[in-house]
Amino acid sequence: MTREAMRAGSKVMAQALRPPKAVKAVSVKKTAIKTPTKTVSPMSTRQSTGFTAGTTGTLRYRLYKPQGVLRSERLPLMVMLHGCGQTAQSLAASTRMNQIAERERFVVLYPEQNHISNMQGCWNWYLTRSGKAQAEADAIAAAIAQICLTQAIDPKRIAMAGLSAGAGMAALLATRCPERFQAIAMHSGIAPGMAHSAATALAAMQGRRSSVPLAPLADGAHLPALLVIQGSADPVVAPSNGEVAARLWAAREDATPRPSRVIQRGSRYPAVITDYHSQGRLVVTLCEIGGLGHAWSGGAAHQVYSDPKGPDASRMIWAFAAKQFATTV
Repeated sequence: MTREAMRAGSKVMAQALRPPKAVKAVSVKKTAIKTPTKTVSPMSTRQSTGFTAGTTGTLRYRLYKPQGVLRSERLPLMVMLHGCGQTAQSLAASTRMNQIAERERFVVLYPEQNHISNMQGCWNWYLTRSGKAQAEADAIAAAIAQICLTQAIDPKRIAMAGLSAGAGMAALLATRCPERFQAIAMHSGIAPGMAHSAATALAAMQGRRSSVPLAPLADGAHLPALLVIQGSADPVVAPSNGEVAARLWAAREDATPRPSRVIQRGSRYPAVITDYHSQGRLVVTLCEIGGLGHAWSGGAAHQVYSDPKGPDASRMIWAFAAKQFATTV
């Protein structure tokens, strides 16, 4: 009966989270042109894959390092968690975070969900009652720890961002290991504690679940700063979830909102920005983007879950993280 219930729940989640079809690029026949050989290695050669073992099985990941990393360097780390129907590679292509990493010099880690754990490739952020969500969060934490040991990483400058199911998992991991991260970004996701099963996850995504206060932290511990990005036209995750996540995070840190401001650059979608502060410290930034659906804002064209018309979420996330890193130096 339990297996049948899980299959039914997975089917419902799959239907709700089914990604739109990617637009096929038009094939154009080109004439071969000889070009000089470049001495700079392409970005693809600076990517690698790896594995880490945990209670949920083997976790695969992709790693991107900027060119010319020195042994004496200690670079920031950005952890990127994909959504349902995505892979580590497709998230990298959509967000173009590697290009920012090359320019700003930081390392990017892309953990990838095992399809044995979820047929749709979703992180099981909602299965907290069974402990599966916590186990997956711990597996990601183990991968981060492994990268910190084997790569030139500054452990005081680690940030994490996720889209959809990846956003829910990022928030859950941050509440379990708040001391590990300086910044978290939730893009189109659900706050921790809003669901504990496939059915309640679907209800939360539809905005039909009451919020529950975040679990208390250890004495003296603080949650990392949170950036919430949510589209007003999201058909998968109800837009109200963005504000819910921001308010829950702010309540845990006794933060209050500042007056909102509207930002729009060129013909991109407008964004309403609200900051929450506590004793002069930025706790949460809520970015509500008008007209954005369930897609990475400002993402590459012809990718699933990607909308180039929105403000550049990748640049916003890195700027947000870099600001938090500066306070730890």
